Amino acid sequence: MEAIVSFSSCNFWCLPCLISCVESDWQGGAVCEEKGWVTMGDRGLSAISVAGVSDYLESLIGEDVRLRQLWIFGEVSSCKPHAVGLFFSLKDSQTTDLLDCVVWKNGLAQLQHRPEIGQQVLLLGTVRLYRKRSGYQLQVVQCLPFGDGLKALQRQKLEQRLQAEGLFDRDRKRPLPLYPQTIAVVTSPQAAAWGDIQRSLRQRSPGLKVLLSPTLVQGDQAPAAIATAIARVVADGRAELLILARGGGAREDLECFDDEQVVRAIATCPIPVVTGLGHEQDETLADRVADWAAHTPTAAAIRSVPAWTELRQAWQQLRQRLIHAQRQQWQDYRRQLQHCQTRLGWPLLQRRLQQAQHQQQSLRQRLQQASRLQLAQERQHLDHLQELLAILNPESVLQRGLRLGAARSHPDSAGAGSASGRSPLASVGRWYRRRLCGNRYNRN
Repeated sequence: MEAIVSFSSCNFWCLPCLISCVESDWQGGAVCEEKGWVTMGDRGLSAISVAGVSDYLESLIGEDVRLRQLWIFGEVSSCKPHAVGLFFSLKDSQTTDLLDCVVWKNGLAQLQHRPEIGQQVLLLGTVRLYRKRSGYQLQVVQCLPFGDGLKALQRQKLEQRLQAEGLFDRDRKRPLPLYPQTIAVVTSPQAAAWGDIQRSLRQRSPGLKVLLSPTLVQGDQAPAAIATAIARVVADGRAELLILARGGGAREDLECFDDEQVVRAIATCPIPVVTGLGHEQDETLADRVADWAAHTPTAAAIRSVPAWTELRQAWQQLRQRLIHAQRQQWQDYRRQLQHCQTRLGWPLLQRRLQQAQHQQQSLRQRLQQASRLQLAQERQHLDHLQELLAILNPESVLQRGLRLGAARSHPDSAGAGSASGRSPLASVGRWYRRRLCGNRYNRN
């Protein structure tokens, strides 16, 4: 590559000399399109083309080994997806310097981390000349989180691993007890969360027993302390529900609740766990593995126990619903009965029953009349038999025979005796007298 500009008669850049050379020597100049420079006249003045400049700079950048595999860190200030790839800018945290970066479409899948605006990233790439805009850019082949982004990546990897183990599945979440008698709280005794929980539980359930398992809720030693406090509650065995709480703070203060030790302590706890970490914007891994996650400690306490006023109101509502259901059921039964009566022809059956009752009453009357009549006839027949028996009574017959014998002994009664002697009764009397007289004779 030849020099950009050279003079045969002058060793320095001067405008009068340049103008004079151009005016006098341009007519005899020659253009070399292959090399990208122009020679003007006999004076040896040379000028390079735009492409020549780009070629020269590109060769300089390409020959620098340090620019071929370059690690650069900074903050992503702009990001624009495109059909051919992802274009973004990386700015220095101390100055206003910017570096244009690009990830081609075929390299997006190989990135460990996709850059987003505001993130601190660590890039690996090659510096290339961007000829169309007379600039340079970094062609990125790898992107890693840097600073806070590195912590986010580590949290993401842990979350994916725990997710693969099934610790965040909804099927493993246990229902909370409806009416717990003893609740354990894992928090700091000096934290405002402990006072809020006590006040809320006392208002909602005055007879509830609350146990405190003190622990650190911030700092490097907090994960081990929280796991120990949970194990202490499990060993005690009295609590039916556990509340893990912390009163607000910055997102960085909640890093202990993203620790694997805390997550596994919650997952292996034999009683249901409710979290109230006081941070509505972000969800920690402890929130995801817990059986119920509340935004604040007060909300966790409210969710843990029902209020006695609500229980009374619910009881009254159930009572009213039961009464209404009974009344409705009786009405349904009445309508069903009426429907069945209509289908079975109840009016016709009722009329037939009434007719049968009338017929039965008539037959009863007839039976009574017939019984009375037959009884009267039997009585008459009995009276007749009694009279006939009285007539046929031997004593009566003997008395009549004696009277007839006495009548014969009197003349006035001769005709009567001859008439009466031919009657059957007279014959019976004579038979009795003979027997009596014979008996007398035999005695004598």
